[in-house]
Amino acid sequence: MRKKLILRKWPLIEIYRCKYRKYKGGSLDVHPTEKALVVQYEVEATILGEMGDPMLGERKECQKIIRLKSLNSNTDIASLARKVVEECRLISPSRLPEVEQLLFYLQNRKKSAEKKEKKQIKPRDLTPFEGMELDEEANINSIDDYIELLYEDIPEKIRGATLILHLARNPDNLEELLQNETALGALARVLREDWKQSVDLATTIIYVFFCFSSFSQFHGLITHYKIGVLCMSIIEHELKRYDLWQDELLKKKKADILSKEYEKALKKYHGLLTKQEQLLRVALYLLLNLSEDTRTELKMRNKNIVHLLVKTLDRDSEELLVLVVSFLKKLSIFLENKNDMAEIDTVEKLVKLVPCEHEDLLNVTLRLLLNLSFDTGLRSKMVQADLLPKLTSLLGDEAQRQIAMCILYHISMDDRFKSMFAYTDCIPQVMKMLFDCGEERIDAELISFCINLAANKRNAQIMCEGNGLKMLMKRALKLKDPLMMKMIRNISQHDGPSKNLFIDYVGDLAAQIGLKEEEEFVIECLGTLSNLTIPDLDWELVLKEYNLVPYLKDHLKPGSAEDDLILEVVIMIGTVSMDDSCAVMLAKSGIIPALIELLNAQQEDDEFVCQIVYVFYQMVFHQATRDVIIKETQAPAYLIDLMHDKNAEIRKVCDNTLDIIAEYDVEWGKKIQSEKFRWHNSQWLEMVENRQMDEAEPFMYGDDGEPFLQNGDILERPDLFYSSDGIIPVDGAISPEFFTDFQNGDLLGPHGFPSSSLTDGYGQTGVTPVRPATAYGFRPDEPFYYGYTTSR
Repeated sequence: MRKKLILRKWPLIEIYRCKYRKYKGGSLDVHPTEKALVVQYEVEATILGEMGDPMLGERKECQKIIRLKSLNSNTDIASLARKVVEECRLISPSRLPEVEQLLFYLQNRKKSAEKKEKKQIKPRDLTPFEGMELDEEANINSIDDYIELLYEDIPEKIRGATLILHLARNPDNLEELLQNETALGALARVLREDWKQSVDLATTIIYVFFCFSSFSQFHGLITHYKIGVLCMSIIEHELKRYDLWQDELLKKKKADILSKEYEKALKKYHGLLTKQEQLLRVALYLLLNLSEDTRTELKMRNKNIVHLLVKTLDRDSEELLVLVVSFLKKLSIFLENKNDMAEIDTVEKLVKLVPCEHEDLLNVTLRLLLNLSFDTGLRSKMVQADLLPKLTSLLGDEAQRQIAMCILYHISMDDRFKSMFAYTDCIPQVMKMLFDCGEERIDAELISFCINLAANKRNAQIMCEGNGLKMLMKRALKLKDPLMMKMIRNISQHDGPSKNLFIDYVGDLAAQIGLKEEEEFVIECLGTLSNLTIPDLDWELVLKEYNLVPYLKDHLKPGSAEDDLILEVVIMIGTVSMDDSCAVMLAKSGIIPALIELLNAQQEDDEFVCQIVYVFYQMVFHQATRDVIIKETQAPAYLIDLMHDKNAEIRKVCDNTLDIIAEYDVEWGKKIQSEKFRWHNSQWLEMVENRQMDEAEPFMYGDDGEPFLQNGDILERPDLFYSSDGIIPVDGAISPEFFTDFQNGDLLGPHGFPSSSLTDGYGQTGVTPVRPATAYGFRPDEPFYYGYTTSR
């Protein structure tokens, strides 16, 4: 009989062969999460032949987990270790001390494990609530009995719904429940008819449908029974009830009643509040799941879901708030929903939640604020609600640092708020973060934020305190970091003590220009040097020592490099041209014709035109370069053409440059005067030239009947010129030589420019122009980008 069994079980192995197993103990360690020991061992199986000699062998590594459910803080470790060794043959008795040590570790690890178990509730982790307990186990085969209970009184309905809920919480039962239209129809009917009578009943039935909503393939079922619409109505009703409870409790508190009665009312209120928040949580979770479909989400918006959610932010329940803020964050990515949030006090309520001890709530709140911070108006509300110092304090929290940094970055985009950072400890913190990076790549959010902060004068001064500028320069030059150099460039644009600190680094910056570095890095170095309008700086020495003139001239050729680099070269020439000897050196090198050629090539680019004209403005101050510009080039003619450019900044620089040219060259002065007159009186001249003369207008004729003016005589009549107060009177109170005197400098201020208290005779205020504003920091048509947004 035994032979037959063996033959049937092992038909391919001869009956005289047998197996021999050998167990070999291995490593011993603790389980990473559970209270258990993990034993690693090896099994060696050998098939023996007829004579007992091995025929075939195989080895396999295995693992055994010894769970220690009885282990607690009062357990006798020595006794438990002996018991483990006795019962597990895989552990040698000689390893008893090792087992004791591991058990001791598990016993002490218990506290930290418990802390991990107290994990914050995620938005979609809906936990069981009070009232779900049952004294019997739900069975899918008894579903008809549970349905019958839904036709009884409220207590039986609650019991029947709870039993069905216990079935629905097991995903394996959902398909079968889906086929039972009677059960689902009865649940929907009871919810529709009786939700106002019992909060527990409404919560339980909505929870059943919530279990279905966790799977997108069942969303059609929930829509069919209109559970989403019903949940919206329930939420709105419960929020109104909450307001009534608040008012009633406040009245009782103010009334002259015994404190015991108020405490009784308060206790009842807290009980009602707990049940209501359970209902709100499960209803909002269901709606959150349904909102995965954007069409359904749009229907919710039309029913004012945003206002309902924002109103719920007044609650204290952290689990409910995590859900509400998560829902708002999901909605906020659509413009219409964001606008709805902007109309009500959403930001003010969210700011109250920052900071908070609930880590998940804090994180999701910051993420929602980040979404809203893309809106300029909402950023302003955040600052008004004192969010700035709160976010600054979160920079020390590694878990929230990046999101807080992104919001701060958005706030720093607005020039109105840049100065506010100087009154927090934000700048010292971000500077420490920069220096802590060492030679590693700096996060885009951090360096972009610093670039924006450096655009403010007070912030820049704080950055330079101590060895701040020295450390920044050292890192930027060592790593050739263009973003760090952009930050330094922003610091360099501010007049005052911080700019003077750059004298020590002019040589280091100039040395980078001749080298074959990355173009972005060279652009920032050039921009930084261009900002150094320091009187004590010997630019001639810098140009000679680092042989920069050939580089500057070569990079003025159209197409010789990217436009950004060529533009920075022009700006650099404008800065060094303030020095008389530098201007002469540049003029001799042939840079002026190169600038005119570049002006022709880039005449459609306002930024290029403005900066090239500014170079001419600087050069006409100096005798040597002035003569070259006036006598050897057609630069004045170009300037006359640009005098009426649509760009106000270009017109301003052109006018002031032409004023100086007119002062030193009579011929060009007449041309400039004639063109200014022609332009400012063009409409009137056109009327005079084209209007038909008739006897109905005698004031247009002289006593001899001849026309009052001939076309060729127009410039011979000084009484038609504009003065600072309008047309110069005919009585000769101001002489016809007024403009000649003006050009000769009799009414000019320092450096041959009109005094700031006078106009230039053509309705424009005469002021000494500084570098055009667009030359500082960033070009207006090319904002600085990082990641997902822009900044200037």
